[in-house]
Amino acid sequence: MTDQAVDTGGPAKVAGSEEPSGAAPPRFFGRARELKALRADIEHAGLDTLAGRRAARARVLLIAGRPGSGRTALAEELVRLLSDDHPGGLLRARLTDPGGEPVPTERTARELLDQLEVTGPPGAEGDELSELVREALAGRRALLLLDDAVDAEQVDPLLPDDADCLVVATSEGPLTGIPGVRPCTLGGLDAASAVRLLSDAIGEVRITVDPRTAETLAEECGGLPAALVMVGGWLAARPMASVADATKQLRELPDGPEDRPVGGRPLARAFRLVHDSLPPTAARILRLLALAPAGIADAHTASALAGCSVSAARTTLDDFVALGLLRSDAAEQPQYEVPGCLAPLLRALLEATDRPGEIQLARARMLERTVRLLQSCRAATEPEGSPARRRIAGLPRSLRFPEPGAAADWLRSRRPALLASARLAVADGELDTLARRLVSALVRALAVHHGTEAAAPDLYGLHGLVLAVAERRDLPRERAAALLNLADLDAGTGRTRDALTRYRAALDAGRLAKDLYATGRAMESVGGAYAELGDYQRAADWYGRALAQRLTQGERADEARLYGRLGAVHTYAGRYGEALRNWRAAAAGYRRLGDVPAHARALSEAARVQEYAGRPRESLRTCQEAVDWAGRAGDVRLQAALELRLADTFERLGDPAAARLHRGLADRLLKEKGLTCEIRSVVTEN
Repeated sequence: MTDQAVDTGGPAKVAGSEEPSGAAPPRFFGRARELKALRADIEHAGLDTLAGRRAARARVLLIAGRPGSGRTALAEELVRLLSDDHPGGLLRARLTDPGGEPVPTERTARELLDQLEVTGPPGAEGDELSELVREALAGRRALLLLDDAVDAEQVDPLLPDDADCLVVATSEGPLTGIPGVRPCTLGGLDAASAVRLLSDAIGEVRITVDPRTAETLAEECGGLPAALVMVGGWLAARPMASVADATKQLRELPDGPEDRPVGGRPLARAFRLVHDSLPPTAARILRLLALAPAGIADAHTASALAGCSVSAARTTLDDFVALGLLRSDAAEQPQYEVPGCLAPLLRALLEATDRPGEIQLARARMLERTVRLLQSCRAATEPEGSPARRRIAGLPRSLRFPEPGAAADWLRSRRPALLASARLAVADGELDTLARRLVSALVRALAVHHGTEAAAPDLYGLHGLVLAVAERRDLPRERAAALLNLADLDAGTGRTRDALTRYRAALDAGRLAKDLYATGRAMESVGGAYAELGDYQRAADWYGRALAQRLTQGERADEARLYGRLGAVHTYAGRYGEALRNWRAAAAGYRRLGDVPAHARALSEAARVQEYAGRPRESLRTCQEAVDWAGRAGDVRLQAALELRLADTFERLGDPAAARLHRGLADRLLKEKGLTCEIRSVVTEN
């Protein structure tokens, strides 16, 4: 998006001009005094400097003003002017949702880490992630733009511990609690800049013929850039209307609710002027954009909300951009954003004008369209003729992706809105079936396009949403699945005790649902968690319970794997007799299944146990058998590792010649395949 677009602060930009959209780059108007004061404040000596100490943290410049005052545009202009002095780059984050709720620190920190190309651990708390942000910014001399902060508690955790960084924050009021912050408070634009903004939108002729009325119109708009942009767009769409016409109609509009602040009334009147002049269909589409997740929409979102065609929706959205009601990026398939200053006005108007049933129906259509797009996005990676591709073949062309790259690009660009859509759908609580389908489709699309590991932070949040719905709707099977997925991610990031708690909760849910897969998986995972914690007795007990269930179900592959897990924990505990019996059972199971590589690995582990038990000659025989099976499997690394183990055993038995022979065999095996010569040991079968 362009830096000077109409945003949450109502920036001053050329919008709704009579030139074609995008014909000229947006320009910044006025605020010269404020810019000078802000730049001077950067050099202002803080308490640390006066005390002779180097500042321990980044300076914070605060731009305060009511919505629509242009605070974000001023912040954008300031960071543009300062960019050359901060080669570490610019990071942006918005700290308030369109619904008015503060964004949690965890989400903001992840957004900043994404821009820094750092992956935070899935499930990490806000404190841990904000610490990662500070570590990543150390020594970078970067700029941070934190837009629309609610309070100091949102900003303080994100401040870099580096005096060379600079933070520019915008807020409606002061950020009490951050030392050394002096707000630059914005009012309306000065009269000359306000009239210039109108002139740039509608041309000079209508301003020149009645300059005093133009100044009066600017006063009626309170000098607020967002209001001026909308009124300018309204006039640009009506070449025969005069500035006096706009002023008269603006004055005749009511102020709205009595509890609305006086300073916010000009923006509300300008918005109503534009909204009430729209055709009924367009006005309804505009109101329904209050439902757009994260305030971000595209043509599909608007089409689904309004029940119209995609092309008609895009034309209407472009008209809204010209009227200053939306801002858009310059992509081939653009996304449109509702300015933060207009979001509450849209929401209030929607609730006052449209019936609850119609609003819920529009929300359901939007979610259903999103599910179909996600299914199509995932299916784009499948080969031609696959069941998934056949299923989407009947969808309209606008819902299909021509190739996997286009699907991946769509998913990447829409990711913030898709995640917000999932959160809002679950929070709504009235469309849980659609919410579950949406989350499921999003999980699958992220996994196939980004990979499970790269998408893990997003997946953690999505599994949490599934858990919330399952608990609300009393769905034990879904609850068990969500708990297992969350526990797996906890275990993968070292939070083993948290994982153990969730695995045991998943076991209870699986038993309640009579889901044998979930209960077996949970028991095995509980055993794995205890093994990770070093409690091998409990690990063996839980693996034994899981094995008993598998034996009753005749699941031979799972039986063999669990025998191997039992063999491993008994080995760690020094119970070599039990370990050897289980590894032999695992080897026999794999042999019956015809899994030659797994059979070879199980034999190699049995040989390891025999060696630990002080039975080197038995270990030699078993190890040689494992070498033969590894050769049949074509597993060169395993063959080489086993040859090295044979060499070590022969050395301990006092036969250096045989040891050299087997080391030479290992070297030749690796060199023939061009593999590394460093083989530590055979990994225990997972």
